[in-house]
Amino acid sequence: MKKKRLPIIIGAVISAALIVSIFVVINYKNSQVNVASDEEQPAAEQGKKDKPIKEPTKTPEKTTEPQEQPDENGYYPNQTMPTDPTYIDGILLANKKYPLPSTFAPGESPEARQALNTMIAEAKKQGFNLVAFSGYRSYDYQTTLYNNYVKRDGQAAADRYSARPGFSEHQTGLAFDIGEVGKEDLWLTEEFGETPAGQWLFDNAAQFGFILRFPNNKEHITGYMYESWHYRYVGTEIANKIKEKNITLEEYLGVE
Repeated sequence: MKKKRLPIIIGAVISAALIVSIFVVINYKNSQVNVASDEEQPAAEQGKKDKPIKEPTKTPEKTTEPQEQPDENGYYPNQTMPTDPTYIDGILLANKKYPLPSTFAPGESPEARQALNTMIAEAKKQGFNLVAFSGYRSYDYQTTLYNNYVKRDGQAAADRYSARPGFSEHQTGLAFDIGEVGKEDLWLTEEFGETPAGQWLFDNAAQFGFILRFPNNKEHITGYMYESWHYRYVGTEIANKIKEKNITLEEYLGVE
C-alpha cells in the first residue's frame, strides 16, 4: 500500500515544486518589467519636472504717443515757426495749422494788386466804389495788431477774427480787406456782405482770381469767423473752382 502511494506523493511534490517554480519565474519577470518601467518613467517625466512650465508670453500692449491736438482756439500748443512757407499744389497756405516763417516778407504781390485794381475798376463801372483798406502786413506789424486786439477783447475772442503773428494771410501779400468808400462804418463787419457792393464783390470776385477766404458757417474749417471783407488771391482758375463748389481753400487743398 505504501509502495502504491509513493509515486503519488512524489508526483504531488514535483507538481508543487513546478507550481512554485512557475510562480517564482512569473513574479521575477513582473518585477523586472516594473523595474524597467520605473527606470523609463522618470526619463519620460524628467523633462516635465525639471523644465519649468512656461506661461504664454504676453505681448505688451502698444501704447501710442498722444497726438497733439489743437487748443480751443485752433492753434497747436508750443508750435514752432517753420523755416519755409507751406505750398500745396503751388498754392501758398497760411492758417492756424500752417504758419509762415517770421522772416517771410514777400511784400504785396504785384500780380494780386493788378488783379485787385482790375476788379475795383470793374466794380466802379457798376456803381460800387470799392477800396482795399488793408493789404500786406509784416510779421512785426501783425504782432502789434494782434496784441492790441487781445488787450481789447481777450485772446479767445481775438483768435476768432485776428491771426497770431506768423499765421496771418496778410503776411503772404495775397490777401486784402475790402470795403466801400463812404461806408466806412461797415468796414470789418458782416453787414458789408449784405450791401449791394458786398454782394457784387462776392458774386464776381472769382472772375478776377479772388475768393472769400472765410465764408459764413465755415469757422470749424478755416478757424476764423465769417469775414465778408477778407479776400484772397489764388488765380482765376482756382478761384472759379472754389466758388463753383462753394468750398474753402482748405477743402480745395484737402487739408484740415
